[in-house]
Amino acid sequence: MDKKKQIVMSGIRPTGFLHLGNYFGAVRNYVRLQQEYSCFFMVADLHSLTTHPDTSSLKGHVYRVLSENIACGLDPEQAVLYCQSHVPETAELYLYLNMLAYVGELEKTVTFKEKVRLHPDNVNAGLLTYPVLQTADIILHRAALVPVGKDQEQHLEMARNFVNRFNHRYGEIFPEPQAFNFGEELIKVPSLDGTGKMSKSENQYATLYLADSDELIKKKIMRAKTDAGPAAPFAEKPDYIVNLFQLMQLVSEPSTLSQFETAYNDCTIRYGDMKSQLAADMIKFIAPIREKALLLQQDSAYLQKVMEAGAQKARESARETLRLVKEAMGLNYY
Repeated sequence: MDKKKQIVMSGIRPTGFLHLGNYFGAVRNYVRLQQEYSCFFMVADLHSLTTHPDTSSLKGHVYRVLSENIACGLDPEQAVLYCQSHVPETAELYLYLNMLAYVGELEKTVTFKEKVRLHPDNVNAGLLTYPVLQTADIILHRAALVPVGKDQEQHLEMARNFVNRFNHRYGEIFPEPQAFNFGEELIKVPSLDGTGKMSKSENQYATLYLADSDELIKKKIMRAKTDAGPAAPFAEKPDYIVNLFQLMQLVSEPSTLSQFETAYNDCTIRYGDMKSQLAADMIKFIAPIREKALLLQQDSAYLQKVMEAGAQKARESARETLRLVKEAMGLNYY
């Protein structure tokens, strides 16, 4: 099958700033996907309402997340880049799918239980039916491929359940959505404090944001945890030192990485030098993205044009899906 005919769909939440982990874990893949497949990338503004009901800053967040993703290489000419709330067909499909979703299964969702624990005063119906809306987003364009990480696998499994229920009850309309990452392991970018991966919400000093200034990037990297150095040649690296080498592998020249590997193995490594080099290479990588994103953010007319064009293409696809859905369900009364 021609790859360009295969449909890929993914959502981008307009909360928090894009960071290095988002880039290497997702956005870099999106850039590659848009060249080979028919891609729909959606800014999930409706999803954000489940946990961020105050919408006073939502418009700014949407503009920023669009700017950052375009600055990273997403091309509105190659992929359909749109805002979830601009495609009302999403809400209609979400309604039909809710009739096929059971409260018991939704309450067992790991992310729902986690959100209830974190926000016990805001357990709304949207939070409970989050996987149903996510399914509507995916299958609205009859997408078969969804680039997701491990933390979204349960939601994708639920999406397949809803698709199978619909197809079983009303006829084969939707393909089963599958996780897709070019058959490669997703890159997990380590945090600078040596605990877990970079995150939008955890320790901000342990995360490198694509909006960080040169000074802040350097400050964060120089603060990264190190020790007195290896006590013996070819010693095993502690986790926090492995993290520094992993970060260097992402943004530095192979020869630079090799130089510090050799220095570590023969016990001559100076972590101050390594962190200075890593900071310089990280700045060289992040600065062009940051500068381009800032310019785009200031061009609201261009961003509005991107959203308008994206919404038009997304709605064409969505209307055709809803036509097939209503026909299959017997809701085509005229």
